[in-house]
Amino acid sequence: MSTNCERCHTETLVTTMSLFNTDMCCDKCIETERAHPQFPEARRRELEELQAGNYNYPGIGLPDDLRLGG
Repeated sequence: MSTNCERCHTETLVTTMSLFNTDMCCDKCIETERAHPQFPEARRRELEELQAGNYNYPGIGLPDDLRLGG
């Protein structure tokens, strides 16, 4: 069963949730996200929220340059 990436809309078999927001993304979009300069901050903030018990943390927000067409 396939689905579509919520960021680039490509059909994919596997998705992973973004650390910037709640988008479910394909491997290519996640790879691009991990190379972004703000990724370490997004990862750090998510870990802090999880450690504080906030399992519904929506992320720090998707940087404009990662938006489709950005």
